[in-house]
Amino acid sequence: MAAKTNPPVLSSRALNRATLERQLLLRRSALPAKEAVGHLLGLQAQNTKPPYYQLHARLDGFRPADLSTLMESREVVRIVTLRSTIHTHTADDALTLRPLVQAARERELRQFRSGLVGVDLDRLTEISRELVEERPRTMKELRDSLLGHWPDADPQSLAIAARCRLPLVQVTPRGLWGRSGQVALTTAEHWLGRPSEPAPAPDETVLRYLAAFGPASVQDMQTWAGLTRLREAFERLRPGLLTFRDENGVELFDLPEAPRPDPDTPAPPRFLPEFDNVLLGHADRSRVIPPAYKGRNGKGNQAYGTLLVDGFLAAIWRTEKTADPAGDPATITVQPLGTLGRAQREDITREAALMLSAMTEASTYDIRFDTFVDFGD
Repeated sequence: MAAKTNPPVLSSRALNRATLERQLLLRRSALPAKEAVGHLLGLQAQNTKPPYYQLHARLDGFRPADLSTLMESREVVRIVTLRSTIHTHTADDALTLRPLVQAARERELRQFRSGLVGVDLDRLTEISRELVEERPRTMKELRDSLLGHWPDADPQSLAIAARCRLPLVQVTPRGLWGRSGQVALTTAEHWLGRPSEPAPAPDETVLRYLAAFGPASVQDMQTWAGLTRLREAFERLRPGLLTFRDENGVELFDLPEAPRPDPDTPAPPRFLPEFDNVLLGHADRSRVIPPAYKGRNGKGNQAYGTLLVDGFLAAIWRTEKTADPAGDPATITVQPLGTLGRAQREDITREAALMLSAMTEASTYDIRFDTFVDFGD
């Protein structure tokens, strides 16, 4: 019997380059916006603008209208899925990924049990569906209507129960670029004109996750999805996967044909929005966030724009003016977390100008480098 060989060890830099390649961040891709959203298994969209900035960092020639048009045509939607947060998903993924994580949404309700005493959740689900499919409802409208059926229940718990029980999408104009609109909800099935798919086995999603985030551990995917007990799926798939170890000895899985670039492959600077996919896709985020900078791209529940330099978090950023009819420049402030060389600053300045030209209406730009002081201070 042949002796077992130890899996190869991948350094943080090797993992960084592999992840950036899968995330379309080593070079901008020619993929259409809809295909990119599908490849990435959705875009974190707790706020309305980040999905647009995520795609600008990844797609060649991207303009906000590319995603806004998809939202208007209902080819992509905003819906609560992974980690109980709002994501922008393709219509197909909204109808399959939401059933996959439905059990986690049901578990989420446990923390609201005290506010739902005496509430028949099946009846609440039926009433809520009728309400939002009659016309899109705000959370307040939904809460007030449900309170009429259960006046002794906690109003907020009633609305959260409806959100957990039903695949509710935010209807447009919410989420459209340059437009404003309050959150109004209906079911994904009603908005998209077709039923949700049965909850799939996780195996296919595991493979898609590895294609977009690998090499990765079981815990990495569980953290990304907000799910537990995915070990079984990885074990079923093990015969067709490669295995590695990270520098801490954690087992990593990957697709045999997936790209794993040389760790010395150049990585251009990229301006990422708060809560970008690449920042939240793993339990161990050291492949993108150096241990010395852990927690520096956010404070409490507030997260900042993240600037990658040589593939790793190196600064935070914010825009202060994005469009001014008077002709004033769009302004972006970069706060390095460490020392940036002259060539790095020049590359960052070019990337900032590219982003501002695509994402604002301004014709001139003011790109500032400032000493790091927490934006929240």
